[in-house]
Amino acid sequence: MTSLIANPGLDALAQQLYDLRSAGSQLPTTELVSVPVTLQDAINVQSRLSKLEGAEVDAWKVAKSPGGDPVAAPLHPFVDNVADAMLPWRKGMKIEVEIAVELSEALPVRKDTSYERADIEAAVSNAYLGAELVWSGISEGASISFPAFMADRLGNAGYVLGPALPLEVLHPGSAMSLTLRLNGQIAVDDAGQHPTKDPLTWLWDYANNHSRPATTLRKGSIITTGSLCGAIEVSGPGEVSVQLGNDAALRFSLS
Repeated sequence: MTSLIANPGLDALAQQLYDLRSAGSQLPTTELVSVPVTLQDAINVQSRLSKLEGAEVDAWKVAKSPGGDPVAAPLHPFVDNVADAMLPWRKGMKIEVEIAVELSEALPVRKDTSYERADIEAAVSNAYLGAELVWSGISEGASISFPAFMADRLGNAGYVLGPALPLEVLHPGSAMSLTLRLNGQIAVDDAGQHPTKDPLTWLWDYANNHSRPATTLRKGSIITTGSLCGAIEVSGPGEVSVQLGNDAALRFSLS
């Protein structure tokens, strides 16, 4: 993570976002104590917020900003395939079923050359079924200020890592049957596929972001790659069940 550059306004924002998340409360962007102007400001706030939360696991989500910049945020709380896992539910929370990858090799920042897709795939040792919980202390999410939303860890509110998947799921165009049940009711029953048709797109883009922190994409990192089904609203607490293909299943609870 990037250390926070001394800035009282951004420091206060990190504390405010932490307080909102702890209380399960939301505020509009206009009521934030400060709004980051640049993505670097957002990274600095994100880093301080993660320290306040005690986010220590090297697990990240990758995405794209509205301007096309590759961005990332820590996943917290992170639950690694624990039976009977339970995470907090928040009003307005959504769930995304995703594929996560584990890096067997670091992908350091390359200043003079770029990574090819084959380089990214070669650095991946394992793929997993995962579920991301999405909720922000900012009531409008990213619609008013993307840097503020990025500071709030891109709306990540938790992640459950499930069973291993065959690495073939990372091939461009791959799709598997996906069933998501919320409290026993089917919320998704369709083919699961990454929005770019290639699960490694955003990781590849982020690896080639020359301005990313040098400490990112280290060996052993877990990176979640993007939703296979969009963002599905979770109307209340209860049981979550995911089935991807014939064999990979993931179950946990929201309370």
